[in-house]
Amino acid sequence: MQRALRILVLALIATLAVLWGVAWFGREPGEPLGDAFVRQIARLTGGEAPAPAIPGSVQLPGSMSLGGPFTLVNQEGRPVTEADFKGQVMVAYFGYTFCPDVCPTELGGIASAMDLLTPAEAAQVTPALFTIDPERDTPAQLKAYVSNFHPRMVGLTGTPEQVAEAARRFRVFYAKVERPEMSEYLMDHSSFIYLIGEGGKVTALLRPQTPPEAVAAAIRAQLARR
Repeated sequence: MQRALRILVLALIATLAVLWGVAWFGREPGEPLGDAFVRQIARLTGGEAPAPAIPGSVQLPGSMSLGGPFTLVNQEGRPVTEADFKGQVMVAYFGYTFCPDVCPTELGGIASAMDLLTPAEAAQVTPALFTIDPERDTPAQLKAYVSNFHPRMVGLTGTPEQVAEAARRFRVFYAKVERPEMSEYLMDHSSFIYLIGEGGKVTALLRPQTPPEAVAAAIRAQLARR
């Protein structure tokens, strides 16, 4: 069973790597890499990727579905599923606590976006870090880490199999990077921000380095649709 799961994860990583490569070499002049990536997926699924409605967002083609049910463990050590966030808009980022630069930058941007919301709006939003490094990101490690960003932010971890399944549903690329000169391994990973609604389904996808103002606008757009 574990061998089959490893093969599945490796196949997923290889597929995503190929798609990223095709997106990189096939993007239009000035086209963000994130848009090119989604456009390549749209081609495979027979859909079309319309122009983004909100600055920084990537419109998902109608035939493309991201996200879904997940079973993980929160920073308090309690098992949680997508049902625990019913009625909330989740602002999710897949990263890890030992990330040296990109993850804290993106999570800081999400925290700044939360501060732009009114108290009533913020009460309907849960920012979340989904780890892609379950080996080191224990609940206690996540609890200490996410508390540095925003009081409403949650950290989600799990077994390697649970984390891999969540990443598969959200089509997140990640891989361990180890070199002899490194004292600690790093994790290579995609860096989108996901807005998640009912059933764990992605309702909006935001590119890396989307300004907090645009993230807040995307959140408000999701709240207005409820």
